[in-house]
Amino acid sequence: MKPPASVTRHRRFFHVIDPANPDPAIPPQSQWWALFVISLTQLVVVLDGTIVNIALPQAQLALDMDDHLRQWVVTAYALAFGALLLLGGRIADFWGRKRTFMVGMVGFGLASLYAGMANAGWELILGRALQGVFAATLAPAALALLTTLFPSGKERNVAFAVFGTVAGAGAAVGMVLGGFLTEFLDWRWCLLVNIFFVAVGLIGGALFLTESKAGGDNRYDMWGALLVTAGLGSLVYGFTLAETGWDSPLTITFIAVGVIVLAVFVWVEMKVSNPLLPLRVVTHRVRGGAFLIQAVAGSVMIGATLYLTFHLQIVLGMGALEAGVASLPLPLGTMVLAGLATKMLGTVGPRPMLIGGPLVVAAALIYLSFITPGGNYFVQVAPALLVMGMGMAFVFIPLQNVALTGVAPHDAGVASAVTNSAMQIGGSIGLSVFTAVYAAAVGGHAQGEVGLDTLAGGYSGVFIAAAVGMLLASVIAITMVRGRKEDLLPQGPVSGDAPVSSDEPVSSDTFTSEDTDTGTFSLAR
Repeated sequence: MKPPASVTRHRRFFHVIDPANPDPAIPPQSQWWALFVISLTQLVVVLDGTIVNIALPQAQLALDMDDHLRQWVVTAYALAFGALLLLGGRIADFWGRKRTFMVGMVGFGLASLYAGMANAGWELILGRALQGVFAATLAPAALALLTTLFPSGKERNVAFAVFGTVAGAGAAVGMVLGGFLTEFLDWRWCLLVNIFFVAVGLIGGALFLTESKAGGDNRYDMWGALLVTAGLGSLVYGFTLAETGWDSPLTITFIAVGVIVLAVFVWVEMKVSNPLLPLRVVTHRVRGGAFLIQAVAGSVMIGATLYLTFHLQIVLGMGALEAGVASLPLPLGTMVLAGLATKMLGTVGPRPMLIGGPLVVAAALIYLSFITPGGNYFVQVAPALLVMGMGMAFVFIPLQNVALTGVAPHDAGVASAVTNSAMQIGGSIGLSVFTAVYAAAVGGHAQGEVGLDTLAGGYSGVFIAAAVGMLLASVIAITMVRGRKEDLLPQGPVSGDAPVSSDEPVSSDTFTSEDTDTGTFSLAR
């Protein structure tokens, strides 16, 4: 039965909303231009997690940072990004997704300018944290806009395939671009280049994006925001301290406090009338599984690739540009199989892909763990990166669909935020764990105090740990991402909220209700 149309107010006129196209005012061509703008945004926020990786050795020398402080250049961005994404998602839902997108773009550009002009290590870390803050508003707004632009059908699969490909390849693209900029300009341009992306995003957003927001109760859950930020911050910092030992009192204390505060956060979300994170978003078995897989994948793409960069530059002696180019097989593998993965999504469904993709990535990481100081790049590294990229195509493309399947319009922004937050927090914790594994392998010595054999052994341990994580991701898919293909992919409109052009409330004669067994939604009067 075809869902009833909704009459809504748009640009001071009334029109009928076609469920297959929530905004008839947007011609198909503009939809695809909007997809380009949104995908560009995703590229920026993902590649900024790794673009400074290639430049870190030079930045460390220029700003006189030690090895521990160096790690925080990456961690500060991922931690601020992941910890504030839930609040950013709610701001996008309530304040307006396009409006939040545009403000986030401006703030991200200013933070990038500040970080690029840093004259001390703490200034660079602060600038990176500010980048993460504004990325936390930018990313969920972009993904929520994508969800409302492409609510269902073949177009949605194609749009999310493009978006997923960008997400999967963005980390590696960041290393290539970072290598080019560091080699021919300066490490600072790895941050200043964002100003160009911001300019394109602002122009494209003004031309092709249409405002939308959630109706209903729009009060903010500030206690929830404070608790989840403090809990995640304490947890990630505790894992960071594990570099000095898992039995350290400080390590145990911060991890324990983080777990306790997050437990209190869950309790608060169960009690408040308008929670920051409606638990229905994450307790749904399939979506919960997708979020966990996203976290593991984030640990590999953010954490493990950092140590790949160190191996290429420090052990194999590559320059910044050469190391960036040497990482190209990873995004190329993803792009080569992106088309096939998109077709398979509609035929075999996401579950087989989410089971097999992590296994392929794990196999590639195990192969990569056999690196040696005198090994040939084309034998020891390039094949592993190519296969790893292919496996990631079968992870990221279905994940973007599964993680948002059956999400009610009122929760579109926060569900998008959880998707991004899972990757960033997974990357932060993963990097901390990998750093602890590396530190144990090199006996806690600084980089300049050990030989290349010891360094290669430390990096090898990181890749093995990452492979174990991807095996765990496959197990999660087997146990949690279950159901018919038709239930795991959107079959009808996901969004019932219409674009608006003013702050006036939008009325509708329809509402959505969730079937908690299948994760699907139905429309009713």
